[in-house]
Amino acid sequence: MNWANRLTLSRLALTVLFVAALNSSWEYARTTALLLFLVAGITDFVDGEIARRYGIITNFGELMDPLADRLYILATLIAFTVRSVVTWQFTAALLLRDAMMIVCLLVMRRHNFGPPAVHYIGKTATFILLFAFPVLLLAHALDGRPSTFFFASGWALAWWGIVLYWLAGGFYVFQAVNAIRGRSDSSTGVAAA
Repeated sequence: MNWANRLTLSRLALTVLFVAALNSSWEYARTTALLLFLVAGITDFVDGEIARRYGIITNFGELMDPLADRLYILATLIAFTVRSVVTWQFTAALLLRDAMMIVCLLVMRRHNFGPPAVHYIGKTATFILLFAFPVLLLAHALDGRPSTFFFASGWALAWWGIVLYWLAGGFYVFQAVNAIRGRSDSSTGVAAA
């Protein structure tokens, strides 16, 4: 259990605290939720940097980091949808993409492949979405003129992020199909295209 893995696990705890704060009626609940969300987002960046810089990448970390990201985004989406920070259509679009990825991973596992390599477009999409969410939360928390700026900025980032999220999903499916097709072609003696 190294520092990178501890940070990944702390993100799971911060996610629970964030959802609790967002749904609290306490006077400073939204401010607290926003701060918890930002700290959890920072841990997503820092844990990977620590693991790479100090050469402490583990199987546990490679499994838990994307799982913590997905749970973080899922919990945020559900909480934001319940609080009307985002629309149900937006949530459905993100959940459908994740469902597509689960099916892709199950098919790859059935063919004895591990998950496809993480693509920079997927990392960029996740970063943009994790940046859009606090901006949307800030727009929701503010009253008056500043909220218009944050609302427009947050939704611009959110839709840009979701387009890239689906594009990355397409790349992952393409990688999976090519890997499975390449193995099938080599097992039948046909040269892979």
